Amino acid sequence: MNIKVLGIDLAKNVFQLCAINQAGKEVFNRQVRRTKLTPTVANLEPTLIAMEACSSAHYWGRRFEGMGHRVVLIPAQHVKAFVRVNKSDAHDALAIAEASQRPNLKTVPVKSTEQQDLQMISRQRQRWIRHRTAVVNQIRAAAREYGVTLPLGYRALKKALPEVLEDGDNELTAIARELIAEWSDELRQLDAKIHTAQERQKALVKDNPAEQALREVPGFGPVISALLLSAIGDGRQFANGRQMAAWVGLVPRHTGTGGKTRMLGISKNGDRELRTMMIHGARAVIRWAHRRDDALARWVSQLEARRGRNRAVVALANKMTRIAWVIVAKGERFDMKKAFAG
Repeated sequence: MNIKVLGIDLAKNVFQLCAINQAGKEVFNRQVRRTKLTPTVANLEPTLIAMEACSSAHYWGRRFEGMGHRVVLIPAQHVKAFVRVNKSDAHDALAIAEASQRPNLKTVPVKSTEQQDLQMISRQRQRWIRHRTAVVNQIRAAAREYGVTLPLGYRALKKALPEVLEDGDNELTAIARELIAEWSDELRQLDAKIHTAQERQKALVKDNPAEQALREVPGFGPVISALLLSAIGDGRQFANGRQMAAWVGLVPRHTGTGGKTRMLGISKNGDRELRTMMIHGARAVIRWAHRRDDALARWVSQLEARRGRNRAVVALANKMTRIAWVIVAKGERFDMKKAFAG
């Protein structure tokens, strides 16, 4: 059977398989039950298999690559343009197969199980952080209703809570004290869970040479390094560091018509959590840059003087992302003078 591309529309139990030959004609477009999918694909000659980058795509991608096939995962927005007039599983599978043949198509690399473990831990940690923030906001709002104002900052709030609960002169009622005490216990439990997640991340990447090299870059700690590696793998899906920075959403978006182009703020594409953490890392570096006397400090101070603190933070996050790509994709070590020359 002469098959050039096999497009698979993933589902829970019933999968749609659309095969296209060298002439661009459909060889078949049929449904396959989950139990029959593996033997059906295993019986095909090694070919290109295209799927949307959605739930279970990485699992099936690893399975099919183990059978000798080449797998590409396509972002859903790139497939949508190829769907015919009426949506159906058959049309979706055909659209996936046709989209995979477009030149310069940006695909999603199949993640390893280690990457997925890291990503799952990172997302769980982020969920707990959001939950902790919600609890903190609830404590602040409730305390204000009784005339008690808690200090800004999470550490300051934790330190002040015992004193507030023990202060018999404030206007907290017995019920309010009891509830705030329960929320305080919840914060301690969430802190322990977040710490456990960070330790798991460290354990998974401790023997990864790329993670050790990333830790040499100012602004990169264990959390950011693990998050970045879980998102990009070996980074070879990007041709250069700018492509990776654009994927993270740290390059300007622009609008243009009639030959006129206007540059706007950052695009905020890609992984929101990774972009946020890169900006946090850059902000931490700039905060302490004035205490250093090296190429990085001079680069930051000059940029901040010209463009202001916020733009300098984003520019440094962009720079850090490009440096990370060189380290991960090319296996080079961080060189301060080379990275921040000029």
